[in-house]
Amino acid sequence: MDTRAHLSDSTVMSLMRAMLCLLALATAVLPPRPAAAAPVGVRFVEGSVHGFIVLRTVNGAVIASGDLLQTRRGGEVESRMLFHFKDGSVFDETVVFTQERVFTMQSYRLLQRGPTFTEDSEISLERGSGKYRVKTKSRKDGREEVLDGKLDLPPDVYNGMVLIAAKNLAKGASETVHFVAFTPAPRLIQLELTLAGDKKVMIGDLAKSATHYVFKPILGMWVKFFATLLGRMPPDNHAWIITEGVPAFVRFEGPLYPTGPIWRIELTTPRWPD
Repeated sequence: MDTRAHLSDSTVMSLMRAMLCLLALATAVLPPRPAAAAPVGVRFVEGSVHGFIVLRTVNGAVIASGDLLQTRRGGEVESRMLFHFKDGSVFDETVVFTQERVFTMQSYRLLQRGPTFTEDSEISLERGSGKYRVKTKSRKDGREEVLDGKLDLPPDVYNGMVLIAAKNLAKGASETVHFVAFTPAPRLIQLELTLAGDKKVMIGDLAKSATHYVFKPILGMWVKFFATLLGRMPPDNHAWIITEGVPAFVRFEGPLYPTGPIWRIELTTPRWPD
């Protein structure tokens, strides 16, 4: 029997507040420390790209169309993923990184705005200073919240570039990197990039083999415990990459934000209007 049906909203909120307080206490007593970092080596340099992408539900319905843009400026690469939703919402993620022997994130920006999301948010993270800023505005009551602070970032933090890291893994290799999850307070999480077999895909009439990677968050004991109680265990993310010759992204499946639904990102091609 589902006992949650017998709990009032106020009781649920009280339990959630108590759990979060205990979680904060556990975090204070046992502060998170970055694990040994292993930056992903550069096998294929990134450059100038303009790709066309589409966002779908798991049932295949298109909910947003967008662009993947890359430009090189001096020794840095700026990579931007931009989605425009049918309801007017916008998801705009930009990462700047270097690729001198290893990939290193330098800065990260994320803008989420519109009715698709439960709140509008603007997030920024800087490697050099470790500074972060999170600004949120509830779409329900208009309440705004701003969080500022600093993080000790290991060299393998790959916000906005996990797919780039996966494309550069050697054949048959797995890796563990870091990711900063903003919920909205930031938390440094380890992310396992592991192989899960191959899948046949069709490029026109030509069959290709795409390598399936699973991106699995590694949660600490306390985080996992409270996430389980709250029913918000983060799901695994999935990516399919053609690794023959020069690697090419095929599909991503997972949430775009921590509490979001499972969506699919796929490549698309321009078409002529009828």
